[in-house]
Amino acid sequence: MSQTRTSQRRVWQRMLSGRRLDLIDPSPLDIEVEDIAHGLARVARWNGQTRGEHAYSVAQHSLVVEWIMATETPDPRWGVAALLHDGPEYVIGDMISPFKSVLGDDYKSVENRLQKAIHLRFGLPATLPAPVSRSIKKADRISAFYEATLLAGFTVPEASSLFCKKPPLAIPETFFEPKSARAVEQMFMQRFHQLDAAVHSQPGLPS
Repeated sequence: MSQTRTSQRRVWQRMLSGRRLDLIDPSPLDIEVEDIAHGLARVARWNGQTRGEHAYSVAQHSLVVEWIMATETPDPRWGVAALLHDGPEYVIGDMISPFKSVLGDDYKSVENRLQKAIHLRFGLPATLPAPVSRSIKKADRISAFYEATLLAGFTVPEASSLFCKKPPLAIPETFFEPKSARAVEQMFMQRFHQLDAAVHSQPGLPS
């Protein structure tokens, strides 16, 4: 009985595009950037525990991370990678780090499969080069520092101990003013198309 129930369990999610994304074996062919933008614009960072009229979304965070990444490398492929670094969260939501630790390897394996499928869908290596991954992680932590102190009620010493030392990079505070889901979705799509056009105009970019 248990085996029958397991075999009949639904493990896919239907997207507004009509795609059905299998969470066990996600296919790049079932991933659309419009679904990612729509979902991430409606997923709140910090479990919604932020100041402002609107939730500070994963999509808005991703735009900031890509902006930081662009200060280090002009390669638009890695800009796409930065913009999509939290891509799996359009399916599985934004789990705060303490809860990820509780869930352990099962959560991480699902996240990794989704991330690889997203990378392949948009012409990126399934696994990013280590220096690129490190740069994105650095940008992610810088953004988290600003979000923590400007939006989530952390003190500077707390944020410095958890995310990174107060970063020397000056980021306009307006980047962290929470915007509506509709506005952020449009901004995300606009930036994706800019980066994608730049990638396709430079086919000889080095790896």
